[in-house]
Formats: sequence, C-alpha cells, structure tokens
Amino acid sequence: MPRCPGGRVLYLDFDGVLHPDDVWRHPGSGLHVAGPPGHALFERAGLLIRCLEPYPALRIVLSTDWVWVFRSVREMAHRLSLVLRWRVVGATFHSGMNPTRFRSGDVCRRQPAAWLALDDDDCGWPAVSRGHLVRTDPVLDISAPAALAELQARLAAKDRPEAGWR
Repeated sequence: MPRCPGGRVLYLDFDGVLHPDDVWRHPGSGLHVAGPPGHALFERAGLLIRCLEPYPALRIVLSTDWVWVFRSVREMAHRLSLVLRWRVVGATFHSGMNPTRFRSGDVCRRQPAAWLALDDDDCGWPAVSRGHLVRTDPVLDISAPAALAELQARLAAKDRPEAGWR
C-alpha cells in the first residue's frame, strides 16, 4: 500500500520532460545529457516548479526509468530541487510489481482522486489512460510551447473530469 494514497498526483518522468531525453550514464562521471549540446540535467525543473506553484497539494510520483537503474526513490528524489522533492510520495516501481505494467499498475494501487502524467513517450499507454497524459517533446521537454500550454491548461482545469483529471 502506498504511503500517501488518494489525492491529486502528477506522474513525472525525467528524460524528455525536465531535460532532453538523450541522457547517458558513465561510470565515474555519472549522468549527462548527450545531445543536443548546451543542455543540462533538470534544466526545466524551475519551469515545472512555477507550473505547480498554484497547486500546493499536488503530489509527485516518479515515473522514470532512473528508479530502475538506481533502485532508490530517495536517491531519485534527492536529484530534484527541494521545492519538488517535498512533493514526491513514491515511484511507479516497487519490488512487488510486474515490470511490464509498472505505470498503469500504480494508478490502481495508489488510487489517486485525480492524476496527470508528464512523459515524452506515449508508447504502451492504454487507451483508457491516454486522456491523463501530457506528452512533452523529447528535445524541448516541457518548454515546448504546446506541451507547456497543455500542462498549464490541464492543471488549471483540475476540477473538470474532461480535462484529463479523473
């Protein structure tokens, strides 16, 4: 059972959402954005903070492959700024979950009152969940004008079920 069931939840991927999706891990030097040049890890965290600021009760569930790699929600949350970190209540992965269904399974397990997901990849999303997805650009992340506008509109319309919040 999740430690914070219910409530309003944002499922947050990192790659293609908070920075471009081309991220590599090198032993000794850690993680870095491989391309395009001039980008940094978590460079859009400030933008996400500004988007979420009007919604202090909104919680974050990490929905990133990084949790698989590092096997630690705590370590992944500590890579975020403190303002985002305090919102993190878990991850879509846990040891008792089938790895092929970890994203959709978390919604059933956590039973949020309402939820949205930020992800640059819409592969494998069941039709019933697609209305909850705000798809970002793999390179421009949430800063892509269409993705940012959609996120802001969906957050503002949080009390309307047709806006993607259940």
